[in-house]
Amino acid sequence: MIKKQVAFAPELTSLQVEHYLRQHPEFFNEHLHLLEQMIIPHPSGNAVSLISKQLEIYRSRHQELETQLTALIDVARENDASSERMHKLALALLDASTLEELLSNLELVLSEFFLTDFSAVRVIQHNPDVTIENLFIEPGCKSLEPFMKEMSSNKPKCGRPTLAQATVLFGKSAFQVKSCAIIPMNFTELEGILAIGSHQEGRFHHSMGHLFLTQMSEIVGTRLISLLHQK
Repeated sequence: MIKKQVAFAPELTSLQVEHYLRQHPEFFNEHLHLLEQMIIPHPSGNAVSLISKQLEIYRSRHQELETQLTALIDVARENDASSERMHKLALALLDASTLEELLSNLELVLSEFFLTDFSAVRVIQHNPDVTIENLFIEPGCKSLEPFMKEMSSNKPKCGRPTLAQATVLFGKSAFQVKSCAIIPMNFTELEGILAIGSHQEGRFHHSMGHLFLTQMSEIVGTRLISLLHQK
């Protein structure tokens, strides 16, 4: 008598099972009883059902999505607030009919709406009829040497200013400025520096975005050009 050999199917690998389930997502819908029998080890050492595990995953993902949504809403609100502040700045500068009024309005808006403690504008231009103290700096003057890096890069610099920079920009208040934004103004008809400072060391820091600072310099610079042409 010849015995028949029984052919055993090769054992499925975990990858094959995963592949099958991905190709047949309806599998557990047709075999709900398996969900109740399956258990998954919990990090604490206890066993939980697959349904409980799925609920745990869904709750975690839901929390992550809520956190992301909250962050996006906060960014949107901050952008709206920044846009409103820029609008106030533009209106204040347009309302100025002289350089004196521009500087006064600029200081007021920066203080009230941008919450800055110090502000400074320096125009690099020869001006024999100096009527506003410290507004103009002669081209090639030694006072410009501390700003060579910022002027050459044409990008705002945020952080703690050097003593030389703070002295040129803020004069007697130099030691009070713990952080500031130095914003170059490099335009065809105007070259200069706009600076805003704070008593707080972390108010302006190196990781800050530059978009609104650059836009601020463009608004101030454009109005300066207009008023300088009227002189």
